Amino acid sequence: MNNTLALHGGTKTVTTKFQWPIFDEGDVEAVTEVARSGQWGNPDCSGLVEKFEKDFAAYCGSKYAMTCANGSVALRLALMAMGVRPGDEVIVPPYTFIATASIVIEANCVPVFVDIEPDTYNLDPEKIEAAITARTKAIIPVHFAGLACNMDGIMAIAEKHGLRVIEDAAHAHGGAYKGKKLGSIGHAGCFSFQSSKNLNAGEGGLIVTDDEQLYDRMNSLRNVGRVKGGQWYEHHYLGCNYRITQLQATLLSKQLERLDAQTQQREANGKYLSELLAPIEGISPLTTGHGETTHTYHLYIFRYDKTKFNGLSKKEFAETLAAEGVPAFMGYPKPIYEQPVFQKKNFMCYAIPEEVDYTNVHCEVAERACYEEAVWILQHAMLGTHQDMEQFAEAIKKIQRAVTA
Repeated sequence: MNNTLALHGGTKTVTTKFQWPIFDEGDVEAVTEVARSGQWGNPDCSGLVEKFEKDFAAYCGSKYAMTCANGSVALRLALMAMGVRPGDEVIVPPYTFIATASIVIEANCVPVFVDIEPDTYNLDPEKIEAAITARTKAIIPVHFAGLACNMDGIMAIAEKHGLRVIEDAAHAHGGAYKGKKLGSIGHAGCFSFQSSKNLNAGEGGLIVTDDEQLYDRMNSLRNVGRVKGGQWYEHHYLGCNYRITQLQATLLSKQLERLDAQTQQREANGKYLSELLAPIEGISPLTTGHGETTHTYHLYIFRYDKTKFNGLSKKEFAETLAAEGVPAFMGYPKPIYEQPVFQKKNFMCYAIPEEVDYTNVHCEVAERACYEEAVWILQHAMLGTHQDMEQFAEAIKKIQRAVTA
């Protein structure tokens, strides 16, 4: 059995080249048709943007969907439209992309970091209430890696305290919790169509909601403050141009046709890979069975224990695994609150109270995930075959054999 690691000149365990994005001539033709029409932008004379919005709203089981420039903008528009004021507090997890917290700053509000669950890496409902104050206005749970948060618990807390819930579903297109599509459970759900996402057009974002008043306000904010029935040069809110183009909408409509089949493939592979990894000492897949009815596996995440790999650091392990041909990554190097922008409060002109201080914030589980545990396998690899999953597991075993020999 070959124990020479690829990093040291050995043969790679995995040789599959995982394609992303996935497209065919139908996508090319659809975009070409829009290009030839000469109607590329928005206002949407062709109705292509509106069609995608309606289709995605129906897909999520929501009344309304509104596209916008990207997922970060989607979160900010949703929060602003909910009527927050400078200094209001918003509860967010520390283990997520920085935009979940930075958009709170951009809305002149204060991110309050609440730790994550150790077995799912999602916001821990049991720790939320202790963080609620008179200034708390909203909660932004993140369905991290495509695994649904405990939405029953979060919504119950929100209802008890009169808080709004914005689902960050940037990883969760097609995911579901107790039969309901992720994004459709809170007061608003936000999606990203950035190039790494399970549904993508290079860039773009979208918000779903059942609240007509909220939808109208968000729509105005993304369209330079214009309102339904108003004039083109009549502006009611301090909005900006955050619209997407007809080219993006066309590409998204074509990609949406593949989403369910791709999600099923990722989920089947994720379950199989967990079965393969569970017996390996020092490797613990994140747990499922918490109410999710569809896990989108935007990331496949497992917890790594270096004591079972002769002290090999998480960073070294992830690099060694990637060298074996597994599209693997060590994930976030630190929780959001330890990023320089938060430690130094480099918030420019935003109206954040002077007493806000992130230098003493500590979320134990998030820190452990960043520094010691969490290893990611990227979503396009989860569109491989069962044989690919077997090779991923074999690559991990190979590393363990090599470093413990």
